[in-house]
Amino acid sequence: MAGERRNVTAIRERVNTLAAEHTGIFGEIFVTANSSISDVFSRRQAAGQLAFIPFVTAGDPDLDVTGRLVAALDEAGADLIEIGFPYSDPIADGPVIQASYTRALGKHVRLSQIFSAAAEWSAKISAPLVAMVSYALIFRTGNAAFLDRAAESGFRGLIVPDLPGDEADEFAALVRERGLDLIQLVAPTTPEERMTRILKNGSGFVYCIAVAGTTGVREAVATSLQEMLSELRQRTELPLAVGFGLSRPEQVRELHGRADGAIVGSALVRHLDGIDGSPESVERAVAAVRAAAVDLATAAHEKR
Repeated sequence: MAGERRNVTAIRERVNTLAAEHTGIFGEIFVTANSSISDVFSRRQAAGQLAFIPFVTAGDPDLDVTGRLVAALDEAGADLIEIGFPYSDPIADGPVIQASYTRALGKHVRLSQIFSAAAEWSAKISAPLVAMVSYALIFRTGNAAFLDRAAESGFRGLIVPDLPGDEADEFAALVRERGLDLIQLVAPTTPEERMTRILKNGSGFVYCIAVAGTTGVREAVATSLQEMLSELRQRTELPLAVGFGLSRPEQVRELHGRADGAIVGSALVRHLDGIDGSPESVERAVAAVRAAAVDLATAAHEKR
């Protein structure tokens, strides 16, 4: 089974390479959920653009609405979509996403349901899916079993914030075997020697934490960000995507020429807080998320 998955992944990579070389002939036909994360960044970098990476929680307020949100984000111009797996004790998420996780857990959403739903979503959208998931959930399921199901469900990568990147050798090997990417997080406070060890196990892109602390909406991009991005440029050829605190199009525009992608979570997820169970409140929330995503994607895709 693992060998078959590697063969399929190799074929997909070759198809995407051919598509990139012959875009005049093939156009956008190969820009599907089967595209690799690196392909997404390569296309945006070649065009002088940033990749736009929004985040939503699986199951808030329910998986049907999450599916609508995923479709709306894809239509709005998302290049990758992060799917948050609800967990009762997240270590890196601020109050907005913690509240979203709590609402999802209150609906008793299960891993099996998330995977089944993700398989449906990934078949209908062009943006590859990336799982934001606690290692506690992976460990409880079993590393191999979780990764197998993730790959089968259409996920192309994982972000595991509570798995130290410099202690992830074995897990990273299992991820690579399945043709997935393990996206590593680097913070402004990460020591240089540890940064090198973390990057060794990373692929896809580097998740660059804009500020020390948890996720959430902030008024300004931290001034220390440029130093960290410059240091990372010297240490890795992986694309650099900035998250934690981005909320407005002007903040995304500030990243042009500095980073390769912009990750936005809380500024979108906060629109779900007003859902009261009525169809009207759901419609308002989905429309608000779509409108915000369009503005953010437009800022990311401006050519520089």
